[in-house]
Amino acid sequence: MQVPVITLDGPSGSGKGTISQRLAEQLGWHYLDSGALYRLLACAAARDGIALDDVDGLVALAGRIHGEFGFSAAGEERVLLDGVPVTTELRTEQLGNAASRIAALPAVRAALLAWQRRYRQLPGLVADGRDMGTVVFPDADLKIFLTANPAERAIRRYNQLKNIGKEVTLESVVGEVKARDERDRSRAASPLVPAVDAHLLDNSSLDVEETVALVLAHASSIF
Repeated sequence: MQVPVITLDGPSGSGKGTISQRLAEQLGWHYLDSGALYRLLACAAARDGIALDDVDGLVALAGRIHGEFGFSAAGEERVLLDGVPVTTELRTEQLGNAASRIAALPAVRAALLAWQRRYRQLPGLVADGRDMGTVVFPDADLKIFLTANPAERAIRRYNQLKNIGKEVTLESVVGEVKARDERDRSRAASPLVPAVDAHLLDNSSLDVEETVALVLAHASSIF
């Protein structure tokens, strides 16, 4: 049986992670945060002293690390790298930038492709990232390209970082969002673009519940 998939792609700060988690919870499906896999690899590279431009070292590392993703009894995200909790480290801006750099390497993307596709299990999968609908799951049943204006995305990212205790300025976050957008859109390997059959959704003026409702409305006509 073909396992149904909903993909949500979009730039940093578009809210795709939160929206995808809510969708997975409401549908009772599995959830893939593809960006976390790149962050996990970047975290392991820092741990093992592997440079972010050492393609061979990164590819070999991707083949031997083990990551576990889940939630605590209180509903908080919980990520383990080779059995060690790394949830807080994964959500730093520094690691996000490192993940964006290694995600631009074609060999690294190829090494993580099979890992991402293993998350496709019954009863279904909600996958968020930047190339879920274009490369990883091109046959997905429903594809959403989620975005918001850069200023709104920067504010969201700033609030997210402040909420986990990070000392950042809005100005620095605006710069990081713009730089990451440029890297993601201009890279040769799997650039950030909407799939030709994706539904474009700008949620600049929408909250989480309103965005989830719109995606579920699209899903209701398919599943």
